[in-house]
Amino acid sequence: MEAAASSAGESAGELLLRAAALVPWTRYALAALAVAAVLLYRFLELHFLGDLLRGLRGGRVSLTFHPESQVYHRVASKCRSLHGRYLATPWLASPHLQTLFLSISGRPPSFTYRRQLYTVRDGGTIALDWLLASDLEAGDVGTSDGTISKDDSTPLLVVIPGLTSDSSAAYVKHLVFSMAIKGWNVVVSNHRGLGGISITSDCFYNAGWTEDMREVVNFLHQEYPKAPLFTVGTSIGANIVVKYLGEEGENTPVAGAASICSPWDLLVTNRFISRKLVQRCYDRALAIGLKGYAKLHQPVLARLANWEAITSSHSIREFDRHATCVVAKYETVDTFYRKCSSANYISNVSVPLLCISALDDPLCTREAIPWDECRANKNIVLATTPNGGHLAFFEGLTARKLWWVRPVSEFLCALHDGPYMHRQKAQEHDLHSSLESSIDKSPYVNFMEDGMVAAVTNDGPNNGESLHNKNFGEIELNDSMVVQHVQQNQNTGAIQNESDSWVDDKNSSEGNVMTVRAHGGSQEQREEPYANEICEAIGPVKKSINQLSRSQGRSVWLLAYIALVTSWPLLGALGFFFFRKRFINSVLARKLKKL
Repeated sequence: MEAAASSAGESAGELLLRAAALVPWTRYALAALAVAAVLLYRFLELHFLGDLLRGLRGGRVSLTFHPESQVYHRVASKCRSLHGRYLATPWLASPHLQTLFLSISGRPPSFTYRRQLYTVRDGGTIALDWLLASDLEAGDVGTSDGTISKDDSTPLLVVIPGLTSDSSAAYVKHLVFSMAIKGWNVVVSNHRGLGGISITSDCFYNAGWTEDMREVVNFLHQEYPKAPLFTVGTSIGANIVVKYLGEEGENTPVAGAASICSPWDLLVTNRFISRKLVQRCYDRALAIGLKGYAKLHQPVLARLANWEAITSSHSIREFDRHATCVVAKYETVDTFYRKCSSANYISNVSVPLLCISALDDPLCTREAIPWDECRANKNIVLATTPNGGHLAFFEGLTARKLWWVRPVSEFLCALHDGPYMHRQKAQEHDLHSSLESSIDKSPYVNFMEDGMVAAVTNDGPNNGESLHNKNFGEIELNDSMVVQHVQQNQNTGAIQNESDSWVDDKNSSEGNVMTVRAHGGSQEQREEPYANEICEAIGPVKKSINQLSRSQGRSVWLLAYIALVTSWPLLGALGFFFFRKRFINSVLARKLKKL
């Protein structure tokens, strides 16, 4: 009775606590572990259970392409990896675990690069790290001569690494080794200030800086003109590659390319990495890496920007505001992101391009992938996988291979073996460009009245004369040389007619001197004073028209027609002035005869 009375006096909460106390503590520990496991599973975005439910077959690779794309039907269709599935390493069944493992280890193959230093036009230095197919065939870099002949037709691959990465990155080594073992020559174009190279100019690389890639590609194409040139960009390097291809259009020597885990839209990507807690961790980690890069080149960067603001940056956006926008002279961070996003240049890509992205990429969100733009371009094939992380795509139980390396190698090899490689269109003014770069731009030239070519600079006659003598010597142009020079520079037959009509057919007795006569005039000198005055008046006009035809690339007949239409009142007044006396005399003579 007393126990029942005491229990009746307790509240419901007290009774619940008493009942809970009767449960063993081990049960609570198991429940806490279960809740923590669920939260961790969601936080790390694990997909092991999903893979297990699918029978460990992995997710299917989804392809996006234009229905009439020959790049897909003739090239990508031959790539088995693009038409299969991707299964992540079971103990790395998370985009965060894959990305973290890639940055910590990655298990790259072991080999040694050959280094070549290349100096760009603004004085910056780029480290080009080579791995030749002959190096792997020899078994040791030291036993190979490490040279490539001018006539070598072995395909050449240029790799552009990601943000703060260089040739030593694990994913770069996986790609380089895979292509070199297939018989390709591979070169990694490190960003400025990376790869152990100091900054030697006031220019730094950024996500939209394509000038370095443009110079390296042109340099390699000139050095090895018979070697098909391909390029692969990863992460920020992928954004640079796609932006470069869009800027160049048809005018690029690149035969094929691949883009791996590109951010596509930098503004969308930047907002994504500052959205959730796990993404903010990546943002902070990348900012630390950028500050480490800046610290390596503090003497230069501190002179160009606010060093204290750079060191206090806690995100990529803050670093770009205080460093990138200041050095690269962008108004705002959003302006920088919008102008440098490769998604804006996709429509102009004229090179066969394979793009690979993971839908669970923790850095480059799927929201930024330009699906419609890729589908509208016949040269682009977009491959997406449900899993893979950022640049990781580990596969197999030992995680010694990266899946994306396989479809890239299959795509580039199939492209190289077929007729669908991009070929740069022949320049219509190749010779004109070479002459213009060496003569017309610096120093400028002046065609003298005696046919000589004189250099004109802003430094005075002495400097121009010395540079002229140093570069060209004493150059005299006879009539045939003038005709040939004009033909090569203008590539039109109208200039030949202009030369035939304005230039005398025979050399002067005093030497190779260009003689200019009036259009339609005879070879004999006219005796009338007014004829001489007309020749003297028209002579400068002819000379001006001749120079205009050279500089503008227009036919002299078109220029003469424009001049005639616009100046006929002046010519009429001149004619009336010169023929006035003869007209008056003739009228007076007729009147005298009548008288």
